[in-house]
Amino acid sequence: ILCSDYPDRFVAVRKDSPLIIGLAKDANYIASDVTALVSHTRTVCYLDDMEIALVRRDGVQVYNLNKEPVQKETREIDWDVNAAEKGGYEHFMIKEIMEQPKVIRDTIHPRIRDGEVVLDDLQLDRAQLEQISRIVITACGSAYHTGVVAKYVLEELTRIPVEVDLASEFRYRRPIVDDHTLVIIISQSGETADTLAALKEAKRLGARVLSIVNVVGSSIANASDDVLYTWAGPEIAVATTKAYSAQLCVLYLFAIYAARTLGRLLDAEYAALIDELEALPEKIETMLQNKDEIQKLAEQFFSEKNVFFIGRNIDYASALEGSLKLKEISYIHSEAYAAGELKHGTISLIEEGRLVVALACQNELFDKLMSNVKEVKARGAIVFALAQEGNTAAANEADHVFYIPQVHRLFTASLSVVPLQLFGYYVAAANGCDIDKPRNLAKSVTVE
Repeated sequence: ILCSDYPDRFVAVRKDSPLIIGLAKDANYIASDVTALVSHTRTVCYLDDMEIALVRRDGVQVYNLNKEPVQKETREIDWDVNAAEKGGYEHFMIKEIMEQPKVIRDTIHPRIRDGEVVLDDLQLDRAQLEQISRIVITACGSAYHTGVVAKYVLEELTRIPVEVDLASEFRYRRPIVDDHTLVIIISQSGETADTLAALKEAKRLGARVLSIVNVVGSSIANASDDVLYTWAGPEIAVATTKAYSAQLCVLYLFAIYAARTLGRLLDAEYAALIDELEALPEKIETMLQNKDEIQKLAEQFFSEKNVFFIGRNIDYASALEGSLKLKEISYIHSEAYAAGELKHGTISLIEEGRLVVALACQNELFDKLMSNVKEVKARGAIVFALAQEGNTAAANEADHVFYIPQVHRLFTASLSVVPLQLFGYYVAAANGCDIDKPRNLAKSVTVE
């Protein structure tokens, strides 16, 4: 609220949507997301619902609805300010794609000590985990896609049934949740409106809530029973890349921790999974060194009007994210499908010259996926496939193949998403799109 009679101050009020105060030596700020503040100040405080802030250049006073002063705790954001600058890259998005090996190391390595997964911030012990009869994951957008990956990983390792739901649907469908349910909330900003509302509904129904967020002190973090931070640093581009990859790795760590705590992993399996996790950053670096292959491919297909992504199992989850990356920054229509569903209607959309991106990184399902590739090829499609190194049979069917390093099948999403991110980026660049700020989109969706 601004008033011309008081030009040296304004009033800010929080109701439902997030509101953050940035405190600096000679200025004070308000924003809905901490990334807007890091280039000005790293000292912030978070307003709670129905709180009022009187903001002056030389100070801030917070009040409740009764106009009583409220003392707010300040927090220091430990992000590197340089992370909010392009650092010589043309766009923040490509910079953040290239930062993924470091981000994954920063997320994983402090949580693996002497060959053990150690989650210091997690209070869930064996007795509490044994009381969990089901897990519900709820999120929006790319965070939802990490939840789809996590369903496969968690169910296989913990043998606990997992349901994944869009946060905007969860809160309105009278979900079946009780005190034997663990609800995992995933949000990059920790301020996503629908996700925060889903969290509140889960808490109302008695569930234990574990949140996976990037921003310390955010609304979702503060409202949760347990929090696992991704430590991805500020992500400026609207289309998430490094935050998505960090979320995946936190979910892997939790799945391994929970399975081990419940006694459902043999020592050899446990050690092998940890070894595979620790090797992910180096494998991603290897792929990024070959990004020119993806750029050349993107330059062939940048004028496409419709693109289809197909995959099975975790590859289907990765296809969802690859399709979203392409459509949100290049404005090309794209859809992702579970490959086995092609014959149930979608194959009618395949015509001569249609580009189909086929994820074939699940080796045990490779032959099944190749049969789907043959189906679309028979109808004139051009196929760009992803496969694990050594699986040269993909080249027998696909027109173009990009090979990811060999990896444990539960972790393929962390590798397969990288060429898909690059493909979306280079297609958008070839089309001259505003890559970091795609039309109609916001970084933090703080309203329903």
